Amino acid sequence: MHDNSNMSGIRFLLVTILNALITVVELIGGMLSGSLALLSDAFHNLGDSASVVLAYVASRIGLKNSNDSKTFGYRRAEIISAFINSIFLILVSVVLMGESVRRLFHPEAVNGGIMLIVAIIGTIANFGSALLLSKGAKDNLNIKATYLHILSDALSSFEIIIGAIIIQIWKIDLVDPIVTILVSLYILWETWPVLKESINILMQAAPNLDFEAMKRDMLKEPGVVNVHHIHAWQIDENRIMFSAHINLNDQLLSDVEPVYRDLENLLQKKYHVDHVTLQAEVFRGKSNELFTRDRHDI
Repeated sequence: MHDNSNMSGIRFLLVTILNALITVVELIGGMLSGSLALLSDAFHNLGDSASVVLAYVASRIGLKNSNDSKTFGYRRAEIISAFINSIFLILVSVVLMGESVRRLFHPEAVNGGIMLIVAIIGTIANFGSALLLSKGAKDNLNIKATYLHILSDALSSFEIIIGAIIIQIWKIDLVDPIVTILVSLYILWETWPVLKESINILMQAAPNLDFEAMKRDMLKEPGVVNVHHIHAWQIDENRIMFSAHINLNDQLLSDVEPVYRDLENLLQKKYHVDHVTLQAEVFRGKSNELFTRDRHDI
């Protein structure tokens, strides 16, 4: 049996080491060549090293079991990590674009040869790091945010290679800030969905569910008269919580339990809800709509 947590730790460690080495190489290369693109990528990689460490710490915290102070567990730690990483990426991109605009009006000489060699090293190392994290990026928002950090660096290093070739052959130094702007725009484009999703989860926004269809399906259950006071939210990007009040005919509590069980199976299998909480009522709220705002919601 493979120890997945240990393998994750090894991957995070390798990515951190690679990013630290890239940072040092690009800082030296950027200063020697005068390339803003290399220097910006170096600081970007420095941020990535910090984000990788943060992502790993958050992933370890997220594995902790729920307790009396954190009854839903610690999975939100990874969402917070994704949020912080996204904010950092956006701030770095905005700063780099501002400096690039300044360079457009005040171009500086760039050594294309050094820039090219360093960019090639950075591209190889960044794609290697991205490959290490790609497996866990599909199902984990925290790792996805870190993976996007690394992938954006790999693509930016590739663009720097193209820019270095143009500078080396045609001596067009303006290519350096232009490449930086293009890379920053790409980073913003890729980061925005991660930031938006992490904010929605932290704000307990409703997941993408068809509530009217859910109500229709729940009303098909024998004895269910009305469904109201619905709440739905996510603990992380994979786990959906759902609660609702259901009006039933007046009956024994022992007769209600099978209704609960059938509704839970329906919601879990058809709508992929992980945790279902239902409150049975007879007359209270019988005429209420799906979403009811009362003093308990304020």
